[in-house]
Amino acid sequence: MDSLSSLGVFVQVAETGSFVAAGGTLGVSASAVGKSISRLENKLNVRLFHRSTRSLTLTAEGQLFLERSRRILAEYEAAEHELSLASQYPRGRLRISLPMVGSLMLPVLSEFMSCYPDVELELNFSDKMVDVIEEGFDAVIRTGEMTDSRLNLRKLGDYTKFVVASPAYLAKHGTPQSPEHLAQHSCLHYRFSRSGKIEPWPLVHERPLALPLSMVCNNLEAQVYFAQQGLGITCLPEFAVRESLANGKLQSVLNPFVSHSASFNILWPSGGCMTPRLRALIDFLCEHTFARRKA
Repeated sequence: MDSLSSLGVFVQVAETGSFVAAGGTLGVSASAVGKSISRLENKLNVRLFHRSTRSLTLTAEGQLFLERSRRILAEYEAAEHELSLASQYPRGRLRISLPMVGSLMLPVLSEFMSCYPDVELELNFSDKMVDVIEEGFDAVIRTGEMTDSRLNLRKLGDYTKFVVASPAYLAKHGTPQSPEHLAQHSCLHYRFSRSGKIEPWPLVHERPLALPLSMVCNNLEAQVYFAQQGLGITCLPEFAVRESLANGKLQSVLNPFVSHSASFNILWPSGGCMTPRLRALIDFLCEHTFARRKA
C-alpha cells in the first residue's frame, strides 16, 4: 500500500508540475510530497524529475515510469471497484455439498440461479458427511443434529418420515397393523455411508425390533424405486415420497406408530465476513425449500 501511495504522489506531481500543487490536491505539505518523491527515487535508484528553482520536469526515465504508474493505478482502481460491487451484490462461485435428495433441492436451486444469475453454483451431491473447512466447501446442507463448533447452522425446515409400500406389495403380503408385524415382511433399509450404520426406523413399540434386512443401500432414490416395484416396505422422509404418495405408487402404513421429526440444516464456516452470495443462498433456501409443502 505504501508503494501505491508513492505512485499516486508521483503521478500527481507529474500532472501538476509542482510539489506545492500536488500537495494541495493530496492534502499534504509540499515538503511531504518532496520527501515521498525522494524516497521513491532512492528505492528505484533513478532520477524521475529534473528540478530547478523555476521548473519541475520529468526525466526520460520519469516519463516511462509515469506511463506504467498510470496503468498500475488504473488497474488497482478497477479491482477496488469490482470488489466494492461484489461486496454489495451477490456474484461469484459457491461450492455447496448437498445430500442425495434432488427431488427436494433441485427446483429451489433452479429458482435461485434464475434470481441470481451472477452466482455460479458448484454442487456436490453426497450422503456422506464432508469436512466443510478441510474440503473447501462454502456450505453444506444436511439432516439431523450437527456438533462441529467450527460451523454456523441455520435450519431450513422440518420433515417427518413415513413407512411406505406399494399397493401391489400390500395386496400380496398384507398390511402390517403394528410394528411387530414387520418381522414377516421384506424391509428395505438405508445405510449411512460414513458410519456404516443402518438407519433405525422411528417406530413406537414396547420392545426392540429386529427388522428383516431384505435390502440395504445408501441412496434414497434406490429405496423409493424398489418400494415402488413392490419389493418391500421401507421408511423414508416425507419429501422423498411426497410425489409417490400423491400419485398412488406408494401408500403409508403404521402412521400411528411413527414418531419422528427431523430438520434440514445449512452449515457454513464460522468467523469472518459472510459474502453476499452465501448470504443470498442461505436466505433463499430458508424461505423456499419447504414452501411447496406448506402451499
